[in-house]
Amino acid sequence: SFLLIILQKTKTMKILKYALLAIPFLYFSCNDDDDTPEPINEEEVITTMTVTLSASDGSGTVVLQTQDLDGDGPNEPVVTVSGSLSSATSYSGSIEWLNEMEDPAEDVTEEILEEADEHQVFFSASDGLPLQFVYSAPFDSMGNPVGINFILAPSTAGATGSGEFTVTLVHEPTKPNDGLATAGGSIDIQTSFPVTIE
Repeated sequence: SFLLIILQKTKTMKILKYALLAIPFLYFSCNDDDDTPEPINEEEVITTMTVTLSASDGSGTVVLQTQDLDGDGPNEPVVTVSGSLSSATSYSGSIEWLNEMEDPAEDVTEEILEEADEHQVFFSASDGLPLQFVYSAPFDSMGNPVGINFILAPSTAGATGSGEFTVTLVHEPTKPNDGLATAGGSIDIQTSFPVTIE
């Protein structure tokens, strides 16, 4: 009976050995069945953000732009503001985002609109810049703001001042939220524009 136990153990060891040798072949044969990689929803590449402010009284348009044509390269973004704002009127604002590393430039605004549930723009003004902001349509599928269009107005009629007007596009924020501080998500692009209200 002792010899029988040894023979059984030897047989079991051989089976185990061949089973272990077979595992890599099973693994690779399973992987060969599906060569399609998992789709990855990458964040947008944005080199340029243009904010156009059109005065509601027809007095003119102010354009704010940041442009970073080397992406993550060493060069700093070029930030421009075409003029000062008037304290006597409100402005209709609209935003366009581009990826100018592509040729022709890719209009990222379309993608943000398509993924409206996953994006929100946040606005803020530094101390000394008396501005208030109101979201306009379009809104996302749940009625939450996106921020591609907005109204900008002096917080007090006739108030003047200067400071930084900051525009932040957030990817996958919590909606609804109480502003940028509670939104979470990740920042696609954020720029502070030097603005004067006269």
